[in-house]
Amino acid sequence: MSQSEMSRPGTETFLRKLHERPHQPIGKWLRAPAHVHYKAFRMSDPPTQRPASRSEFQSLLGHFKVPTETTELRDNFGYGVKEAATGDRLILIWQAHTEYYNYQLWHVPSQAKGTVVFGPLTFPDYTFPVEPLGSMVCRLDILLTTGLLPARSELRGLMPGPVLYGSRIFNEQTCVATSFTPDDQGRERYWVSVGPSQGDPSRLKDIVDAIVRVETYYHLLLMQKPLFSAAIDQVYKFEQVHLKQREIITSHIGHANSETLQRWLNTLTQDLLKTNRMAGKLHFELSASLPYDKIVHTTLTSIAEHPMDSYRPISDYVLGGITGVAEGYQQLLRRIDTLRGGFEGIIAIIRTRIDLILESQNLALLQSVDKTTKSQVILQHTVEGLSIIVIAYYLAGLAGYVFKGFAELGWLKNVNLASAIFVPIAVGLAFSITTFSKRYLQKKLAGEQPAKEGSKSENS
Repeated sequence: MSQSEMSRPGTETFLRKLHERPHQPIGKWLRAPAHVHYKAFRMSDPPTQRPASRSEFQSLLGHFKVPTETTELRDNFGYGVKEAATGDRLILIWQAHTEYYNYQLWHVPSQAKGTVVFGPLTFPDYTFPVEPLGSMVCRLDILLTTGLLPARSELRGLMPGPVLYGSRIFNEQTCVATSFTPDDQGRERYWVSVGPSQGDPSRLKDIVDAIVRVETYYHLLLMQKPLFSAAIDQVYKFEQVHLKQREIITSHIGHANSETLQRWLNTLTQDLLKTNRMAGKLHFELSASLPYDKIVHTTLTSIAEHPMDSYRPISDYVLGGITGVAEGYQQLLRRIDTLRGGFEGIIAIIRTRIDLILESQNLALLQSVDKTTKSQVILQHTVEGLSIIVIAYYLAGLAGYVFKGFAELGWLKNVNLASAIFVPIAVGLAFSITTFSKRYLQKKLAGEQPAKEGSKSENS
């Protein structure tokens, strides 16, 4: 079997998962009116808390005794549907994202009741028993109704906050109104009127998904503002310190000694480490701001918003709150990168200066060694010359004793003349002895060096 045939089942599985839409089966259980609670939680440790949120949802399904035949659970998505004896329907939807996870809790009342109000879900014996992971991002209270949107005066009494916002979305019949102000339970209230005809029930899920997507990413963007504000002040202080340091260093580096350079280098290295720590934290927290901003804008475009009389458009509030925020985050990250590059540049200059000082010291040391070597050579030649004289002197002295002995035996008539003639011969002999000894020692040392290198290579 070829490699391509072996990998085909895995490819087909991947493509099948890629084209699956696990949300779609939920549509057959939906209708209006409906009451939806939405909760989103930001995870502090997504790799650990994402699987934990899945287990949390499983415990929620067990608490409500949701039948397995109306349950779907995947790695990052799941839902369960339970019907009460009264005909009311409870739909639990869980979804885990990169940074957060959320719940959509739908109460679809029976056809006999057919009314919904803001506040707690009125499904029989409903409680939310689990303590969610992470920090709260946002909570929404959404009513889906048929017919026309209530009068503005009625909505004013139902929704907290000074200003009402409303728009038509997706089509001319679907109207949404909100005040973007949390109620006593910390939930922002939305009233959605889908018109006299519900049409496709799955469209209700699309409407709710669009609302919660805008709200979630809007809050995720703005949740970083306190961190951003604190970092702005900190970066400003670092920039001022860096400017002063750079002025001092550039004006004194030409005549600074090695101790001063080392002190500057230590200080700048500490500042660089602090900047790197701050940059790492901010990149982790703020790097996703541009995608989040893009999601909000894309979602607002996809809902095809149209204004309603006497209401301010929903997009006015949303865009007014996030306009420039993501770009401000990115500008801060660029300032930190520039600051970090400035520290690294000054550190590189100081290190280069230190290297130049070390090189000049090494050059002076080499020159001193060279002078010492030349002096040693001159001294060696002087010693060699003196040794020749000493050897010649001793040879001439020994020869004088020999000549005296020859004179006693009658073999030599004039001892002084013989000694005088032997002096040049003694000098020649001394020079020959010194030259031969020097060459012998050089050959011996040259022969021992290769022998040592050969033994080292054999041992290795």
